[in-house]
Amino acid sequence: MYPGNYATQHPDRAAFIMAGSGETVTYRELEERANRCTHLLRNAGIGVAGHYSIFMENNARYVEMCSAGDRSGAYYTCVNSYLTASELAYIINNSESTVLFTSKAREAVARDAVRECPNLVKIYVVDGDINGWGDDRAEDYLAAAAACPSSPIADEESGMAMLYSSGTTGRPKGIIRPLLHTSPDELHPLFAFLSNLWQYREDMIYLSPAPLYHSAPQAAVNLAIRKGGTVIIMERFDPIEYLSLIEEYSVTHTQLVPTMFSRMLKMPLEERERFDRSSLEIAIHAAAPCPVQVKKDMIEWWGPIIHEYYGATEGLGFSACNSEEWLAHPGSVGKIIMGDLHVLDDDMNPLPMGEPGTLWFGGGANSHYHNDPEKTAESKSPDGTLTTVGDVGYIDEDGFLYLTDRKTFMIISGGVNIYPQETEDLLITHPKVSDAAVVGVPNEDLGEEVKAVVQVMPGNVAGDALTAELIAFCGEHLSRQKIPRSIDYEAELPRLPTGKLYKKGLRDRYWADGTNKII
Repeated sequence: MYPGNYATQHPDRAAFIMAGSGETVTYRELEERANRCTHLLRNAGIGVAGHYSIFMENNARYVEMCSAGDRSGAYYTCVNSYLTASELAYIINNSESTVLFTSKAREAVARDAVRECPNLVKIYVVDGDINGWGDDRAEDYLAAAAACPSSPIADEESGMAMLYSSGTTGRPKGIIRPLLHTSPDELHPLFAFLSNLWQYREDMIYLSPAPLYHSAPQAAVNLAIRKGGTVIIMERFDPIEYLSLIEEYSVTHTQLVPTMFSRMLKMPLEERERFDRSSLEIAIHAAAPCPVQVKKDMIEWWGPIIHEYYGATEGLGFSACNSEEWLAHPGSVGKIIMGDLHVLDDDMNPLPMGEPGTLWFGGGANSHYHNDPEKTAESKSPDGTLTTVGDVGYIDEDGFLYLTDRKTFMIISGGVNIYPQETEDLLITHPKVSDAAVVGVPNEDLGEEVKAVVQVMPGNVAGDALTAELIAFCGEHLSRQKIPRSIDYEAELPRLPTGKLYKKGLRDRYWADGTNKII
């Protein structure tokens, strides 16, 4: 159903609640807010297929700005709220956005960015001091929206998010799909598919611990509200607060990333067991590889309610598995249930079952990279029938997919291809390791060698003794070529709130003076 229907049938039901402040927005309030925002877009000249961007932290105005796109026929881009001014400016310009929504918490970065964005017509700021902008395009969002009608626009049409890749291996790429040109009360086929897969329903309580700029939480929150549920939105993830919210609101559904699993598992047992989780029915995870031991520990702790999926923002294909299927195929990301998967070598030849190769999909979504024909062409097979995002994996005898790594992260040492994910997954399970990244660094004889970069758990000392312990630990479980030759330590690794590790910047440090950089 369209959220507007719930505004009529259940006007006082909470559409979402901000976890930190407790601010509650009912379906009636959300409908009025979204309609006002839609009129605001029309007034700023954004019609069907127009573009606008949202650059904010998780806050009580985020959902209405997305909902306005869903009912105005526009493309909206939820921008990573941790970007620098130049990175933000690139996305605004590349997406051809003519309106930017931002907030007081992000206005310093936004003010710097918009100086490089001449095509912006309007900048709407939530709770900010417009006088400090010195830009005639800037307006107070709440005041501007209050002057607009709370009724729907006359020409409602379904819009769509146009999100960007995380940029972990280079410039972020805008992933755009053709608009459906349908009524906004018609559920997108992909949403209908996911709703059935994960048993979304009208009385569900969904807990969202991740940033709303990312595709998975943005879509999940949208779908939960379309089903008439109540969403609890965390401003930022904290393991104790997360577990307490499950108990406080009797949460039924949630979605996490593996780093959240790891942080909860490394809490003292008495902290982990303080809160009642009996209401929880389905916990979904994706977005980044989950170490096998971490997932086994989570299933043992929470029971067989954990569901995993694999699917790129590009919408090429989709695999999924429940806890029982995963326990029978540890390490798998499930069976392909959408799209036509091909595992191919570098010459585009099919590889035997069990042998890793680049994953190519046929029959996926008709998407391309906005204003980037070169990257779009690189992602396509020579005949244009297959598409890839550069992931590497293999299929087992039962048809379950296993991801090996991203092709761009592969280390070539002495002619041997090494995928660092396995080493990373192992290191993260060590009790003294909070997080780990494994990269290839220059080696005069071998071309590259394996290096680990580690963030230690509080109370542990980084140094030669820990390095020897971790290398020995790897030696007990890995073949010789996968063992790090050296380990560096960082106070915090550059992992995005979505769970993805920003490896490019980390690896570039070691190749700064070299010419054989692998990108």
